[in-house]
Amino acid sequence: MFSTLRYVNQPALSSAAKNFMKNGVAKRGMSIAALNGFEGKHFISIDQLSNEELRGLLDLSKKCRDTYGKASTVDPITAPKPLTGQSVSMIFQKRSTRTRVSTETGMTLLGGQSLFLGPSDIQLGVNESMRDTALVLSRFNSLVLARVFSHNDVLELSKHATVPVINALSDLHHPLQTLADLMALEDHFGDVKGKTLAWVGDGNNVLHDLMLGGAKLGMNIRVATPEGYEANEGILETTKKLAAENGTEDVFLTTVASEAVKGSDVVVTDTWVSMGQEEEYEQRVKEFDGYQVNANLMGQANPGAVFLHCLPRHPEEVSDEVFYSPQSLVFPEAENRMWTVMAVMAAQLGKL
Repeated sequence: MFSTLRYVNQPALSSAAKNFMKNGVAKRGMSIAALNGFEGKHFISIDQLSNEELRGLLDLSKKCRDTYGKASTVDPITAPKPLTGQSVSMIFQKRSTRTRVSTETGMTLLGGQSLFLGPSDIQLGVNESMRDTALVLSRFNSLVLARVFSHNDVLELSKHATVPVINALSDLHHPLQTLADLMALEDHFGDVKGKTLAWVGDGNNVLHDLMLGGAKLGMNIRVATPEGYEANEGILETTKKLAAENGTEDVFLTTVASEAVKGSDVVVTDTWVSMGQEEEYEQRVKEFDGYQVNANLMGQANPGAVFLHCLPRHPEEVSDEVFYSPQSLVFPEAENRMWTVMAVMAAQLGKL
């Protein structure tokens, strides 16, 4: 069990956020209890979560931060170690700073062990089939986390693994990032229901889960992508259904960045050139002309609007003026990657 809640080690909160957190102390325990049925489940995409499970994971993430954060008064030596004796194998086809460091550090804080399997350590689906890999790792480890190119790889792993699988990124989904983003927004705004989130950039995996999660929390979704870089149609349709179910505005789609940002409370972008797309760099930079998030574009948003980027970022995507401004939540957002993966692992193993 985790220790008593402490609200520490987080960015300065607005009065609304403080009230939201104060009023949510009792509710948090109830929402985390909704995760009692999450034990043994895979974590593949945000739309597979019920609204109650999403709420529970966000609140459990905050509880992890309150217990293990650097400003916590809990002694790290005597802090709860609910995952003692548990382990996670981490399959990385794609390199990452935040995913690896957050998972390894988070698992250590929880008392467990992590094993990094990079491209030179394991050839997923090449020298050994995906099915065999899943079955073998399941006999060694309590969890399997995979950061891969193809979403089909994650689906194949989850189909055959006998332990919970975590999608740490695929070409279609990035659910851990969405948990971190939504946590950062709740830390800043408090309740995000009714807030408007604008995406400016590539219609990629980060957008997919963010618009799914935002809709589940009652946020209005506005998306600007260049022609030919639209979000997946199936995921868009799911987002529209979630928006209707949760009483938000219809999903707004455009190819003009300023149109999406107008009247928004949150502006989000991501890399224009993902790993494996390096040969497309010049073409993409040309076709994303006008999509840089800068002071002029942020000026189209509502007063007090904030900026998110999952990192790593490049200057063509966002100006330094915005990236390092008080409007930017990118570093609390990055820190939240650890609290959220800790929450997912603990919930999958039934250690709430």
